[in-house]
Amino acid sequence: MGSTSTPSPGARPRDWILHLDLDQFIAAVELLRHPELRGKPVVVGGTGDPTQPRTVAATATYEARAYGVHSGMPLRTALRRCPDAVFLPTDPPAYEAASQRVMDVLREHPVRVEVWGWDEAFIGAATADPEALAAALQHAVRERTCLDCSIGIGDNKHQAKLASAFAKPAGIYRLTSDNWAGVMNDRPTDALWGIGAKTARKLAAHGLHTVAQLAAADPADLARHFGPTNGPWYRYLALGRGEAEVVTTPWIARGHSRETTFTRDLTDAADVAAHVTALAQQVARDATEAGREIIRVTVKIRSTPFLTRTRQSTLPAPTTDAAVITDTARAILARHDLTRPIRLIGVAVDYTMPARETETEPGPTPGP
Repeated sequence: MGSTSTPSPGARPRDWILHLDLDQFIAAVELLRHPELRGKPVVVGGTGDPTQPRTVAATATYEARAYGVHSGMPLRTALRRCPDAVFLPTDPPAYEAASQRVMDVLREHPVRVEVWGWDEAFIGAATADPEALAAALQHAVRERTCLDCSIGIGDNKHQAKLASAFAKPAGIYRLTSDNWAGVMNDRPTDALWGIGAKTARKLAAHGLHTVAQLAAADPADLARHFGPTNGPWYRYLALGRGEAEVVTTPWIARGHSRETTFTRDLTDAADVAAHVTALAQQVARDATEAGREIIRVTVKIRSTPFLTRTRQSTLPAPTTDAAVITDTARAILARHDLTRPIRLIGVAVDYTMPARETETEPGPTPGP
């Protein structure tokens, strides 16, 4: 199903990076609970009501994808494309529990596991036969959780991440420095992990359409056009390079957010303020329950037609005081332009970090 390599007799173990990606994870968890839906088009999202406005698909089974349904698509659009689809509500606790079971299975093997989300993890291991290891991990996950996964093998995380996509569904694929050029050179630049469609268009405007062209580009020229950090980094990706360290320390959240999308646009300032207050109180409670202190508050407003703006303030001292968080959020709200109807409100906070994390940059604030 993918590029494989048979180890030569007497091959010595070496370090490899594997990327495990659970196939159609959310849908797969739902099908375990609803086996009668196997083989049918299933879409998971929101409350499961496709007529509800402004709700999107979290995932879709391969049968639904055949109709053009994909994650992030409005449920109403999914219903039009696939009227016979079964729509189910999302159930995050169930997905969290299923993910934890998978990660526990991986940790039973002589590998290092770096969790990247519900449905993916990087795995570090020293072995002479990475395909055999990948097959053993796939078998163990399938036997213990009834979930399928695809596994990419690489010299670094970038290669392994791309390889797992080539392995889908439920396959194994090796992408290393040895076959990088043959596999990647003719592909568009947005085939690289870390280059999206917008950046690819900018690169194309400078005559850089393929991975090979980007790899051959002058780093100084890239730095002039795309910045001293991003420009050379794009070439670094095109050469197949990437981080090769698997970090097993538990991930620590740098922040937290709550947001609400409204089925009808808000136009009353008092209603907007009330929602900001409620969200601010929620994130304050969340911080207290998590045992974290807040150092920064951000308020996101999305108005019609689809204009998103964020404003933030740094607190004078770390706190979990709901009154302080609420007052700060309302003060930030006053800095927003509220003349347009509002379709979404979000409140996010940044946390203080343990001493070993303080040199890292603060967590992301709500994006558009």
